[in-house]
Amino acid sequence: MGTDGVQQESDRLLAGEVAELFFDEVLAEAKGLDLLSDEHFTVDGTLIEAWAGMKSFRRKDGKGAGPSDSDPGNPTVNFHGEKRSNQTHGSTTDSDARLARKGDGKEAKLSYGAHILMENRNGLVVNTRVTLATGNCEREASIEMVDEIPGQGRITLGADKNYDTKDQVAQLRARQVTPHVAQKKNSAIDERTTRHAGYAVSQQKRKRIEEIFGWLKTVAMLRKTRHKGLLRVGWVFTFAAAVYNLVRIRNLARAIGPAAA
Repeated sequence: MGTDGVQQESDRLLAGEVAELFFDEVLAEAKGLDLLSDEHFTVDGTLIEAWAGMKSFRRKDGKGAGPSDSDPGNPTVNFHGEKRSNQTHGSTTDSDARLARKGDGKEAKLSYGAHILMENRNGLVVNTRVTLATGNCEREASIEMVDEIPGQGRITLGADKNYDTKDQVAQLRARQVTPHVAQKKNSAIDERTTRHAGYAVSQQKRKRIEEIFGWLKTVAMLRKTRHKGLLRVGWVFTFAAAVYNLVRIRNLARAIGPAAA
């Protein structure tokens, strides 16, 4: 199949929302086996490296450093003395990729934000998001996914310290969500939340979400995406999360034994 054929097939799968339908069917299977919690959840995000090199990250106004040799197929770009940011620069090969780093002292790379909502009973993925890699993308994605949790009852949401902000906590509480976020200095939550036994359970359960990201980046080979554009990267991420759930459900069913049949 040529490049045009691959592109057409990719567009067809996107238009048919195949990944979302597959993901929903797998969740329905888990629900039928009574494997899902509808009260206790965890959220977290990570970065997926984009299929775009730093050579493609150039000034939006066309000024500044350019190729320093005459090979258009593999140019060497001189960035010496040039400050780069998402406000002034953009990738010429993937316009949705954003320059981001995982933490202080880490190398900045063109990336996407990838987010998961996990239920706490058995560690299954119940929602996904792929977003532009901005400084607020984790918190914004978590609110979006919380809004899609069915039902009107109060729930808990475990998360790491990145979610411990006054605005985030206020938004969660306005949605009848108890914020079981890990505390940082000058935390937005206090002992009215942390004194309950459920808070400690959430802090223990939330660490399981790292296993999901680890599987997706290694087994599903999503440490660096092979696709370009927010829609395609999101499609692949959701599809991979559905496959993770299938593997997890199989293992849980084996552990449960005949009762799961």
